[in-house]
Amino acid sequence: MSGFSGLRILAVMAKEFKQLTRDRLTYAMMLLIPVVQLLLFGYAINSEPRHLPTAVLVQEDSRLSRSILASLKNSAYFDLEKVVRSPGELDELIRSGQVQFALTIPGDFTRRVARGDRAQILVEADATDPSATGGAVAALAGLPKQALAEDLKGALAPRSAAAPPFEVVVHARYNPEAITQYNIVPGLLGVILSITLVIMTALSVTRETERGTMESLLATPVEPIEVMIGKLAPYVLVGLTQTAIILLLARFLFHVPMQGGWTGLFAGVALFIVGSLALGFLISTVARSQLQAMQMSFFYMLPSILLSGFMFPFRGMPAWAQFIGQVIPVTHFLRVVRGSLLKGQSLADQWRELAALLAFVCIVTALAMIRYRRTLD
Repeated sequence: MSGFSGLRILAVMAKEFKQLTRDRLTYAMMLLIPVVQLLLFGYAINSEPRHLPTAVLVQEDSRLSRSILASLKNSAYFDLEKVVRSPGELDELIRSGQVQFALTIPGDFTRRVARGDRAQILVEADATDPSATGGAVAALAGLPKQALAEDLKGALAPRSAAAPPFEVVVHARYNPEAITQYNIVPGLLGVILSITLVIMTALSVTRETERGTMESLLATPVEPIEVMIGKLAPYVLVGLTQTAIILLLARFLFHVPMQGGWTGLFAGVALFIVGSLALGFLISTVARSQLQAMQMSFFYMLPSILLSGFMFPFRGMPAWAQFIGQVIPVTHFLRVVRGSLLKGQSLADQWRELAALLAFVCIVTALAMIRYRRTLD
């Protein structure tokens, strides 16, 4: 046996580098994944979101109420997007998820401040994601006081030196105790389904191609669309079984409230399962090996977890990251699941998210069929 040789090691290293550069997908993934991770964690992730959409119901037109609204507009936490005229409109906006906060200034606010009574401002917060509202709620207490201090003049001047002439009453809706599991566990349904279904489908079809059994299958009178449906149908049952298990554990192990909205939830589950399977099938038509299928699936999963609102507040991300997040189906599915379980949203409340999932299913299925036919040719 010959002795240790550095030249032979260098020769093996050169061969390995040459082999690595020939696999362009692996080479690209090695370079792109660190860059993507750096950009996502460095720019897109923000655990304390600002500029949260806010609706207001002002039941009096006074200098004090205008000062409060002005102070909120100048805050980095609140964007006053809607002014409503009834409590019902306010409730609908926050229940449908269009706004994160709803502020009500009562009709007797100025009169109670002038009399020395304890005036109240009601703030309702969508607390389905506690981390999205914590910083804003903390900042809210001081903002109206600063605005009122400039307006407590004349007959109201003695009130500025006393205790704060108002009380901010915060009503955290849907998760008043800020229990993290109420937000994370429903979100896990989307992440688990996405990971398992996309990867399993991509690997299953790619494995058939590698072994040559796919060619044998296509040599039979079976049509390509029949092959696709037959390959994906068992995983639909897998996805439904996973959904049932996760929902049962969420209810009885983590005590996640289930307020209803079952029609929208089941519609969202069905669309998301089909879309995930179609995406896995599309990946299998591009990948030339199981390793490449795994790499491409991972490249899809990284932004799905980070930009969907699962781990970090969606509204805390910059505009470009939110744009990418809106393209990801997990984002819309998480809104359907959380809206159904925590808010009891109806099908009408969730039509935007369901329409986005349906569009994803149609586009990805069409691309998968086009790629599949080209692969056969």
